[in-house]
Amino acid sequence: LTNNSFKLNADKLGIQKLEATVYFEGETATVSENITVLASQAPKVYTYEIINTYPHDIKAYTQGLEFYNDTLYESTGRKGISSLRKVDYKTGDVLNKIDLDNSYFGEGITIINNKVYMLTWQAGKGFVYDLNTFEQLDSFTYNQSKEGWGLTHTPDGKKIYKSDGSDKIWILNPDTLVEEDFIETVTNSSVFNKANELEYVDGKIYANVYLKDSAMIIDAKTAASIGVIDFRGLKDKVKQHADLDVLNGIAYNPTSKTFFVTGKNWDKMFEVTIKEKK
Repeated sequence: LTNNSFKLNADKLGIQKLEATVYFEGETATVSENITVLASQAPKVYTYEIINTYPHDIKAYTQGLEFYNDTLYESTGRKGISSLRKVDYKTGDVLNKIDLDNSYFGEGITIINNKVYMLTWQAGKGFVYDLNTFEQLDSFTYNQSKEGWGLTHTPDGKKIYKSDGSDKIWILNPDTLVEEDFIETVTNSSVFNKANELEYVDGKIYANVYLKDSAMIIDAKTAASIGVIDFRGLKDKVKQHADLDVLNGIAYNPTSKTFFVTGKNWDKMFEVTIKEKK
């Protein structure tokens, strides 16, 4: 305790319960209070460099994007046109596709051990598909999270991360799909929400920010927002039309060590490298 203040070294940031035991006149009393633990530093600002530009289905309302064994998979949303796709990213051709029932609004995907895990938005339900045949193998229900937005996982396949539009990123057991824990995303000044499509790379979660031309870089352990990528300018490079919507979809290709980004109803996908803004 210094100058009536003290520093907390918390493994997890966000809203935490602080409990203190007070000793006085031979007796004790315990008091507790919720406090918000913020990141110690402001996020660094990054920008992008376009390496390649590829065609993208202008009718794809992109929700999830992921490379698996050097092949790109994509999920799309909106009721009546939601789908899961295998895509030739160099040509934009859809190699395999299944449509969700018209009652579902498709959301993010992630792929572990030849299984595709796919969310729906507000139905409280997700699906598991065989990667090769797209046959539905199973389904699962959400627990505490109210909605489904984005999915990603650790390389060892032991943790699935799920965003739901709140300040929480849920940690799911890959075998049971139960939400076992969560992290709360924060900057150095506030709690952060609206993490959308997710991608896990080297201990960091890259998250599209809903309705923004940007992505956050989040420390997957503490949930501190350690960077923000300014993707402004990309939307200006695609065909401008009535259904054009926001930036969404971020995938890392470990072979090329580059990121692929696109948007909802964009006619292009961009292969980019990320660099710190000068």
